[in-house]
Amino acid sequence: MIFDDFLVRATLAGVGVALAAAPLGCLVVWRRMAFFGDATAHAAILGVALALLLSTSIFAGVLVVSLLMATIVSLLSGKGYAMDTLLGVMAHSSLALGLVAVSFVSGVRIDLMAYLFGDILAVGKADLAVIWGGAALVMALMGWRWSRLLTATLNADLAHASGIDPQREQLILTLSLAIVVAVALKVVGVLLIAALLIIPAATARTFSRTPEAMVVAAALVGMTAAVGGLQTAYWFDTPTGPTIVSLAAALFALAGVIANARRLLWRVMASRAGRRDASGRA
Repeated sequence: MIFDDFLVRATLAGVGVALAAAPLGCLVVWRRMAFFGDATAHAAILGVALALLLSTSIFAGVLVVSLLMATIVSLLSGKGYAMDTLLGVMAHSSLALGLVAVSFVSGVRIDLMAYLFGDILAVGKADLAVIWGGAALVMALMGWRWSRLLTATLNADLAHASGIDPQREQLILTLSLAIVVAVALKVVGVLLIAALLIIPAATARTFSRTPEAMVVAAALVGMTAAVGGLQTAYWFDTPTGPTIVSLAAALFALAGVIANARRLLWRVMASRAGRRDASGRA
């Protein structure tokens, strides 16, 4: 069967995560919530440790802890704590607590590097079902609430005037972010999940004229990085998760070079057109 090939499963896993991360990554970039995504991802290792200690599903453990961390941050923000400080404390505390908790897990062989940097080549059929199930749920949520999320992102006052509750939309975004963190854990690991959210969206922003076009472009960049990074890691025997993110970063740099070259070309053309007009009038 086709799913018996580990490279096919890995490719499908990477594509699924890229599709789920694209709309969320765009919202994270627009809302300037990059550190929030990073903090949620760091909390995932505590979820892994608790799931192993309680002998339950790692996906469930990561999802619950990510949601709990996001809820605590939302409750404490604006109550004497700066958001960036609060996120920094929560992110690194949860990561440290998770690493300490892992040391108490006995009788289970733990590959900590796989959780920190991903192990996409070890994705099984059950993992694939979880990844695509989570991706489908996130994409359905985004499709259902897209216009409301976009309005709340654009302006909270405008959202209130339109009958939209920005806090409710924030909760939906938080839930979706926790799901993506849980499904992406196997692909790129805790330390690189935020990069897979932010880099494709930041790359797509360079060329996109509409929010929807940016989401599509981010999905294409994410899928290109996932598939290309997987093949590159296979050929050169490099860590797969970091290779995927490195390729995404290379695409971001290339997009920046192309955008700057295009702006320079337009300036040169505008300058020449201006000189021709001036000489014609003379």
